[in-house]
Formats: sequence, C-alpha cells, structure tokens
Amino acid sequence: MWQEATFNPDEIDQELAWAESLGMNTMRVFLHDLLWQQDAAGFQKRIDSFLTIASRHHIRPMFVLFDSCWDPLPHLGPQHPPIPGVHNSGWVQSPGAAALADPTQVPRLRAYVQGVIGAFAKDDRILAWDVWNEPGADNAGSYAKQELKEKTARVIPLLPQVFAWAREANPTQPLTSGVCCMDTSPDGANLPEIQQIQLRESDVVTFHNYSWPEYFKQEIAWLKKYNRPVICTEYMARSVGSTFDTILPIAKQEHVGAINWGFVAGKTQTNLPWESWEHPYILGQPPVWFHEVLRPDGTPYRQAEADLIRRLTANQ
Repeated sequence: MWQEATFNPDEIDQELAWAESLGMNTMRVFLHDLLWQQDAAGFQKRIDSFLTIASRHHIRPMFVLFDSCWDPLPHLGPQHPPIPGVHNSGWVQSPGAAALADPTQVPRLRAYVQGVIGAFAKDDRILAWDVWNEPGADNAGSYAKQELKEKTARVIPLLPQVFAWAREANPTQPLTSGVCCMDTSPDGANLPEIQQIQLRESDVVTFHNYSWPEYFKQEIAWLKKYNRPVICTEYMARSVGSTFDTILPIAKQEHVGAINWGFVAGKTQTNLPWESWEHPYILGQPPVWFHEVLRPDGTPYRQAEADLIRRLTANQ
C-alpha cells in the first residue's frame, strides 16, 4: 500500500468514500519500519497524502507503528501475490524477526517511531497512535517455523521503550496498544506481562475481541475500571460469533468505540477464516464471510449490516 510504486490515491479515495457513506469516522491503518528506512521523506509525503484524502471524507485514522502478526520475514520491493484460498497470506510483521533479534537495530526502530510521530505530532487529522499490534502473537498456526523463538522475551523490554520513544516526540494524539486474546477472562485478573504493560502505558484503553457478545460486554466492564476511554480496535468475525448485529449495539450502549477488522474484500483475503491456513478455500468461498464489509465493487456483503452501521452511526 505505502511503497511509491504501488501507492494508489484513487483507490484510497474510493474506499474511504464508501466508508464515509456508511458513517465510519476512523480507520486503523498499518505502517512499517522498513518503509521509513527505505524512503523516509517519500513515506512521510504519502502519509500526508493519505491524511488529506481521509480528512476529505471526515475520517481520522489510528496509525499502527509495529505489528507482531503473520509473516516474520518482511522485505521491501514487490510482494508475492496472495496464496490462493488463504487468509492474510501476504501480511508482514514490523519489526521482522531479524530486526527484533538484533539489538543493534534498536536505534533504527527508535528513529522510525520518532520520525513518523514527530512529523505528525500536532496533526489533528490523526485520531491516535497504536504503537504495537498484538505484540505477543506467536503465529503458531501460520509461521511457526520462521517465528523468532524468544519473541516474547524480546518484546517485553522493547514495548515500554516504544511507548517512551513515542512520548518523547510529544504527540498531541493519545498512545495505545490493544490487549488481545482476553475474550474469556472474567475480570482481567492475573494478566500476562505484555497486557500489563499495554494497560499501564496506554492513554486510551484499546482491546481486541472476536468472541460472543456476552464476552465482549464482560471485557468492557473490567476495562472500564481503568477510568480511560475504551475502544475496541478489532472485532467482527462472523463465523466465530462476533458480528455487527450483536456487537455494535453493545458498543454504542456502552459508549465504546468499535473498529471492525477488514473493509473491502481484496488481496488480504480476510473474508476467508483463520483456519484457511490449514484448509485453503481453493474451490469455493466459505459458507459465511469471516471479515470484510464490502465486495470489491463497493456493494455490501450483507445489506442489513450496511443499514445497521448507518443507523447506529447516525448523528454521532
């Protein structure tokens, strides 16, 4: 999306226009450290271009700086085409396993964090900075062989540093990192160390929940005890019980922000379920789409969902 050769403002404009028409007012958008290393000035210019387009559609994105999910061996240049029938087969981590394992890479990572945030620290077109997506992800079902073995041990000391680097850039926007995979925790007790760091350091509490609505409501209850705004930055996976119909009304009632994963079906193939890594959908589509709201031509996957989103986002 971000490299000069493949940056497509027209496509971004079209998709954000569709989002605006549904009443969406934010998008969670992923950046990457290698892009800053490759062409910091060009990357910054393209981020600014993206923000100009988003602002035109009254959308304030939440930018994600680092991400521990999927392919741990990222590289610049042309990316391989999607693997047929497989969910998120081209998504890459930031930092990759090699950078995460190499202490000499830390100054470069710091320069990326402070360079990006420093460039946009006072920009009110940005909603917030999500400093690290799912930092503890082990990717056991997809990239177990390529994954860094001591990943958690590397992430635990680095995550607070990333928050500190971000704060040194003095952003006016809040910082966060979403607690993940706590769907069935009844009260948030005995949290693992990574989640403790996330909640301690975040200005705004964010979380991911792909579970049944009763667990979604339960998680909101204990997260509200931190007395900060709460946003669910990932939800909506139809076949595992997280749907617009059940989750979005709860979020509105609880005054909790809600950002669904996925929007337009495309190269990420996240309309296919997680288990497509084990059983690729080569010959046909799954009975129910996993993520995504719109088909490639902008028409809704389910018109009732589009109508619900418009109704619940009206007069916000």
